[in-house]
Amino acid sequence: MEKKAPQKQLIYGIHAVQEAIESGKQFERIYILKTDKGAALMDLNAQIKANRLPVHHVPIHKLNRLTRSNHQGVVAYLSLIPNVVIDEIITRTFEAGEHPKILVLDGITDVRNFGALSRSALAFGFHAVVVPNKGSALLHEDAVKASAGALMKIPVAKVINLSRSLEEMKGFGLKIIGITEKGTESIRKLSINEPVAMVLGNEETGLHENSLALCEATYRIDISEEIDSLNVSVAGAIAMFQASN
Repeated sequence: MEKKAPQKQLIYGIHAVQEAIESGKQFERIYILKTDKGAALMDLNAQIKANRLPVHHVPIHKLNRLTRSNHQGVVAYLSLIPNVVIDEIITRTFEAGEHPKILVLDGITDVRNFGALSRSALAFGFHAVVVPNKGSALLHEDAVKASAGALMKIPVAKVINLSRSLEEMKGFGLKIIGITEKGTESIRKLSINEPVAMVLGNEETGLHENSLALCEATYRIDISEEIDSLNVSVAGAIAMFQASN
C-alpha cells in the first residue's frame, strides 16, 4: 500500500487559495499583497472577509520570502492542527466531572515558546490552549516540533477576539488569572481547586491591558535580583506546575 502524502501546508496563487476556501480548509494565516487593486485579488479579499479568515496585507518582499514561485500576490498556510471551539471543550470537561483548566497565550510570537508551553500544558493536565488569530506564532511544523508532538494531542482554539473569549470563559464560571512579573501575589500562593483560565503574555511586553483588566487575580514568580526575568515558557511551566498541585 502506498504511503499517503502529508498535507501541504504552504499554498500560493489566487486559484489555489480560492479552492482551499471553497473546500472548507482551515487556514493558519493568509498573506495578500497590500498594494494590488486587481479584480482577482479584490474578489479573493472579499471571500476571505466573508469567511472571517486570518489575513495579513503585506508588501511584495514578504511574499517573495515565503516562496520563489509565482504567488500572484497571495500566499497562505493551511492549518496542521484542527481549530476547536473553546466553549465545546469547556462544556465537555464539565460534563466529564472535571474543572476546566485552560491556558491562554496572549501574543506569544516565538514558535519555540509556543511549542514548549503547549507541551507543559499537556504535561500538567490543562484541557486546551487558546490563542488570538492575529499576533501569535504560526502553528507550523517548527511549533509542532518544539512541542515534541504535544500540539497534535492538546486542543488549540484560535479566537478572533481574545478579550471577548476571556469574558465568555468567565461566563462559564472560569476564574481568569494572569501570570506577570507585576503580579500582586506570589506564585507560591497559587492553589487551584476551581475552573480556571491562566493567561500568559507576550515575550517582551507581557499581558495586554485588555487581558490584564479581565484577570481576577495576578501572580508573580519571585526570582533573584541578579536576574531581570524568566523566559515565558519557563515561567509558564512553573505556574502550571503550581496550579496542578
